[in-house]
Amino acid sequence: MAGKDGTILIAGERAVCDQRGVLFFPDLGLLAVSDLHLEKGSSLARRGVLLPPYDTAATLLRLQAIIADYNPRMVISLGDSFHDSEGSARLPDPFRDRLCAMMAGRDWFWVAGNHDPDAPAGLPGETVRELAIGGLVFRHEPSAVPVAGEIAGHLHPCARIVQRGRSVRRRCFASDGDRLVMPAFGSYTGSLNVLDRAYAGLFRWDAFVAYMLGSSRIFAIAGSMLRPG
Repeated sequence: MAGKDGTILIAGERAVCDQRGVLFFPDLGLLAVSDLHLEKGSSLARRGVLLPPYDTAATLLRLQAIIADYNPRMVISLGDSFHDSEGSARLPDPFRDRLCAMMAGRDWFWVAGNHDPDAPAGLPGETVRELAIGGLVFRHEPSAVPVAGEIAGHLHPCARIVQRGRSVRRRCFASDGDRLVMPAFGSYTGSLNVLDRAYAGLFRWDAFVAYMLGSSRIFAIAGSMLRPG
């Protein structure tokens, strides 16, 4: 279970589940974020789906505040950082400058995702398929078999509970203590209930906890309390 500050253990490594949707490892000075889906609005616009073009600005503004709070030595973006392979090339210069300012002075890793398998054009940082650090391994898609210490994204987990007749559905960190799937961070990203069959076999259900994102804190909810939908 999470401490009052959102602290949990993943394969023995201390991590903080931040209610804003990032994972911080204080002993490593490492911040992980997943599924930014930058330039999703412009990607959809090219296909005739018109949405307000503010997603990248909003996503970067939130990330900038978090990086200022934690001042990590290393940042790992766990794939689908851009919504398509040309997203980084479409990134407006003011947003590119803001992102580069965040990256300055720290190690930054872009994990290849299914939406953005190649290195982002015109941006610093190192692009990797996966990254192992100590007993942890960071990748975009969760492995089909159990992997202790795995931190992944891709599935955009959320959880739903019903209490006193009121239904609450929130994005969440999904973990059984051995591995963790991170919530999507991007402003235009959806979510998939952790009871969906896409999660089947990923976790030890007797130890599963959904760390739901609240407005000011994380709420640790046991798997037995979760509801579909």
